[in-house]
Formats: sequence, structure tokens, C-alpha cells
Amino acid sequence: MQTVTLSLKEKNAVPIEADSVNTDNFASKPKDEIGAILVWYGNAQVAVDDLFDVVVDGFGSVDEMKIIINGDVSRVKRIGQGMSAGEIEINSNVDMHCGSNMTGGKITINGDADSWVGCEMKGGEIVVNGNGGYYVGGGYRGEACGMKGGKITVTGNVRDYLGEHMCGGEIVVKGNAGLLPGISNNGGSIIIEGNTTMPASEMMKGTIIIKGTVLDFLPSFTEDGTEDVDGVTYRKFAGDINAGGKGVLLIK
Repeated sequence: MQTVTLSLKEKNAVPIEADSVNTDNFASKPKDEIGAILVWYGNAQVAVDDLFDVVVDGFGSVDEMKIIINGDVSRVKRIGQGMSAGEIEINSNVDMHCGSNMTGGKITINGDADSWVGCEMKGGEIVVNGNGGYYVGGGYRGEACGMKGGKITVTGNVRDYLGEHMCGGEIVVKGNAGLLPGISNNGGSIIIEGNTTMPASEMMKGTIIIKGTVLDFLPSFTEDGTEDVDGVTYRKFAGDINAGGKGVLLIK
């Protein structure tokens, strides 16, 4: 087991692009090599240990790797991008693109996550113990698919376009979601335990479950009886018929 603890030396005003801060890059490396890994600080590259205090305990493969990040990293982007295994624990709010394109492992965010958390992820798990921004599990501009696999859980609320262009995987939101969750959904499942507005627009496939109130329901779905999930009976809708879709929207 190898544990690397990064503690931000001081709150940064200039954004940090930290796509190199992931378990695959850190695994089996000693402290000096980890500290020398480069990140973008504004328009210049600097070493990790210029910005963070680095503590390394143990030695292990990526499967046995854990990164703990302390300090206010609300302006540090792309942590855990593309990671394949291991674990990252962030004890702060975190900036955009955290866990994007990840294929495995687990990221726990003990705070809020800015937009595009888990964007286009293919596997693994992200837990946000706080609120999420826009496009949680969504896709980048021009891409046909957002999230393709894995699971994202947000214990608080999320903003608009949750799971946009989602093609697989699972998203669970314990609070409310903003406008148009599941827009252009093409697979996977979304569960929203709170309220939301205009879910499942242009949905082709997949399942969306709303346990709270739908504040504005799109007219392009047809009611198709009821369906029981975990002992709860939901009204079942099929659509989006405007897009020729065959998705399932369940509303309590």
C-alpha cells in the first residue's frame, strides 16, 4: 500500500491544471519523483512540490495507491483525470473536470465539485459529499457520448444538464437537480431523489427515476402504466417521442 498526501501550501489565485495528479502517475514512485511531476500553473509549468507539501508512506502498485489532498483546491482542475485504479480523497471543494475520462478506481470529494465532474468517465466511482456543478457525468462539446460507465453519487444538489449525452453507467443525486437532467440521454441510469425541471429532453435510451417533484414536465412523453422499483410504484413514461426515443422516465 502506498499513500501520498498532498497539502496545498497556500490558496492559489491562478488556476492549476493538475491532470498529472492521478494514481497512475504517482504509483511506485518515491517522494522526489512525485514532487518533480509537472502541473500547469497559469501559463507556466511548475513541479508538484512547488505548490504542495508532499508526504509519501509505503510503496505499491496503482491498485494499492491512495492520494489524499488537503487544503483549498477549489481552483485546482482535472485532479484524477484518466485514472485507472486506486483511490483519491479530496478534503476540500474541487475545481472543474475532476475524474474526467477515468476508467477505474475511486474518487471521494469531501466538499463541492465544480462543473464536468466525471465527464466522459468509463469506469470507477466518484462520490461527491457536497454539491455538484453543471454537466455532472456529461460530455464535452461535440462528443456523442458523455459518461459511458462507472457510478457518480452526489449527496447534495447539482446544477443543470446532469448526465448530458450519457451513454452508460449510473448517476445518483440525493438532492435536487437543475434544468434538463438526462438531456440527449442514450443509455445508463439517473436517479434524482429530489426535485428537477424538464427531465429527459431528447432522450433516446436509458432510465431516469425522479423521486421528488417534476416542476415542468415535457409533453413529448407518453404514459405507459406503472413500474415498481425497490418496492415503490412509479408512473412510467416512454420517449422522448420527438426524437424517436425509447427511454424510460419514472416519476413518483
